[in-house]
Amino acid sequence: MKNTIGGKSIILRLELQTEQIHFGQLITVITENGGDVIAIDVIQTGANWTVRDITVNASEQAQLDAIIDRMKELVGVRLVHVSDRTFLLHLGGKIEMKPKAPIQNRDDLSRVYTPDVARVCMAIHEKQENAYKLTIKRNTVAVVSDGSAVLGLGNIGPYAAMPVMEGKAMLFKQLAEVDAFPICLDTQSTDEIVATIKHLAPAFGGINLEDISSPRCFEIEERLRNELDIPVFHDDQHGTAVVLYAGLINALKVVGKRIEEAKVVVCGIGAAGIACSNILLAAGVRELIGVDREGALVRSNEYSNPMWNLYAQQTNPNLRTGSLHDIIEGADVFIGLSAGGVLKRADVQRMAARPIVIAMANPTPEIHPDEIEDIAGVIATGRSDFPNQINNVLCFPGIFRAALDCQATTINEEMKLAASAAIASVVAPQELNKLYIIPSVFNQEVVRRIREAVIHAAIQTGVARRIPREFRTVTNQ
Repeated sequence: MKNTIGGKSIILRLELQTEQIHFGQLITVITENGGDVIAIDVIQTGANWTVRDITVNASEQAQLDAIIDRMKELVGVRLVHVSDRTFLLHLGGKIEMKPKAPIQNRDDLSRVYTPDVARVCMAIHEKQENAYKLTIKRNTVAVVSDGSAVLGLGNIGPYAAMPVMEGKAMLFKQLAEVDAFPICLDTQSTDEIVATIKHLAPAFGGINLEDISSPRCFEIEERLRNELDIPVFHDDQHGTAVVLYAGLINALKVVGKRIEEAKVVVCGIGAAGIACSNILLAAGVRELIGVDREGALVRSNEYSNPMWNLYAQQTNPNLRTGSLHDIIEGADVFIGLSAGGVLKRADVQRMAARPIVIAMANPTPEIHPDEIEDIAGVIATGRSDFPNQINNVLCFPGIFRAALDCQATTINEEMKLAASAAIASVVAPQELNKLYIIPSVFNQEVVRRIREAVIHAAIQTGVARRIPREFRTVTNQ
């Protein structure tokens, strides 16, 4: 099997028996297979052997694979391991904990630990809400997964899911100054996951559920939302929905259509598809049709998936039936959360004038943007190498920053709608065009605007336990 380490640069750690092979022979093999040696580091040497790290660039991954295979075949060479910049970044994990104040003497020790810490403990014991003032609960989110639906990798389990959760924690901190801790649970039992998170909840101000498979994710989130007094947010559902709607707000402006008059087709009715549909219905979409493997979901049918039955009751008002290719006719908006290649150019040609196509399947979208660039009004995908990326990173840092700052008990639909509008507002009217409907994840305005809008929504809907100082004057007027 070919090695498939990502990127076009690798580091080969090689142990060479110097009596059997000369270093120059090694370099020749690398260059003959399309590699360019850009660095050589001596790690260890002995009388008849040496260990070296050789950094190799190539224009194609296939060339790197060929070089690795040749290293395994060479007499006098042992391939110790292969790494690249991505793997090196993950060595020992990507996050760490640091104290906010140094412990330099006995007095410091007594205040952060025993005996003086007892006074702080009792202050929380006497008034539990003091935990928000006196512990990390004030600014800390748990990023929790069971590893059952990780990115496009599927059910790879809790150990393999950790690098993703660590990355999520990094994004929380860098983008919104939220401290987040990755927790991967070695169970896929709904009851055990719910019970474990409830037991962990006292330490955290919010719970970000991540990469939990459908339909279990619905029950887990619903039960936790009902049983905890801190926000519980399944990002694969609601983060996707918030950013999708933000993009749609601006896409509709570009093509000159109103959301109440748009016919919307959602392809792929899993966790994200249902959440996206719900936020669009709340935003005012009147004709929304969901399509999955069995065709258009319609309330007159009975489905084995209970979530589909509930979905069908709320959508497809005209009881349209048939496949995606039947339903797409006359649609103003296509939203894909399914699989690559399911939408054809002929389908887009049968949509309404200046159609909006949001194809979010990864890594291969439902239709390649180049196929419909000349006939689509706006195209968006889930990929970073095309314009208009629908990326959850635009949502979750700001929405949790807001929820923590106002100590919200939940993240409700009004707060999600406010977050979508805030994201959309970052793209100024004079900047808006078919290739720019959504801001970059690195735009520093995104978190600030989401925070402001979401806190206002939390206050107005009565789920904020604390009103930040800068909002008090406005609220009291």
